[in-house]
Amino acid sequence: MALGVLATIAFVWALQWSEKFLVPLLLGVFIAYTLSPVVQWLERLHIKRVIGATLVTVFILAVLAGVLYRVQGEILNVVDELPTITHKLTKVLTDNSGGQPSTIQQMQAAASEIERATANVGSDASRAAARRAMPAAAAGGGFKVMDWVLAGSIGMITFISQATMVVFLVFFLLLAGDTFKRKLVKLTGPSLTRKKVTVHILDDINTSIQAYMFMLLVTNVLLALLMWLALSAIGLENAGAWAILAGLLHIMPYFGPLLITAATGIVAFMQFEQLKMVLLVAGASLAIATLVGTVVATWMTGRIARMNPAAVFVSLLFWGWLWGVWGLLLGVPVVVILKVIAERVEGMEVVAELLGE
Repeated sequence: MALGVLATIAFVWALQWSEKFLVPLLLGVFIAYTLSPVVQWLERLHIKRVIGATLVTVFILAVLAGVLYRVQGEILNVVDELPTITHKLTKVLTDNSGGQPSTIQQMQAAASEIERATANVGSDASRAAARRAMPAAAAGGGFKVMDWVLAGSIGMITFISQATMVVFLVFFLLLAGDTFKRKLVKLTGPSLTRKKVTVHILDDINTSIQAYMFMLLVTNVLLALLMWLALSAIGLENAGAWAILAGLLHIMPYFGPLLITAATGIVAFMQFEQLKMVLLVAGASLAIATLVGTVVATWMTGRIARMNPAAVFVSLLFWGWLWGVWGLLLGVPVVVILKVIAERVEGMEVVAELLGE
């Protein structure tokens, strides 16, 4: 048991340490699984695989570029309005025109009370050390805009490089076809039983991942369209950009709808400055996200994976803690693969039972 605990801790640490390698790899594999039927369909039309893989990859990139070009004006408007939104939020939080302390002032007063209370606990030496440390912390705790810009630039460069690697990985996996499947079957050994089990596992993984990714595509596109129609009808500015953001955030189960509701509510308050409009926009966002996420996505996920919702939620917490946002995006497909393998491999029945309905 001790060796098992140590091995588990080492495995989890290895997953966290190799995040920058595993996240693009898994993302590329899942996208390739999703697009593989299209390449196979082109092969049946007597189009060579290399040409089909190239056409599919170029088409997907062209569609993404077209969508970004279509909404680039709205996206730039959102970016340009960020300073204005920040200024309005700051004004709201620091407004004490009614004679009452502002929210920031109340928070500062509460923090001061806590500091005075804790200052009376401990020895004189510890209080003196704390007083000596406070000026140093205050001197080094200032917000530097250039540090934020540099961090943002590095993050953008990292994202672009990883996205490029994912595109190339998807292309090469589409080009390879079932080569790796045949190699895995061959590596299982001469036993015909093992080969059959491996083939069944790979086929089930292929079917489950393709169905799940197709479900994500359908539900997120549907949510983006409904959000665009609803926000445009309400009169929210840059509705197309916020609809695309909602479709992207909805990839994260459970957490995505909350972020969508909060973001659109804040934007509505900044634009209309009326509580009823905030409630209308936030309510519409929450209603659409609930409709698509709870009714459509849950129904389709249940038919695809037949997994226990509680186990899925716990796994999302684990993968989110491990890899952050990417863990929330990739957590469900990873759990689907784990469930498929556990159902076929002897000795993993406990895992299959915990993840199953």
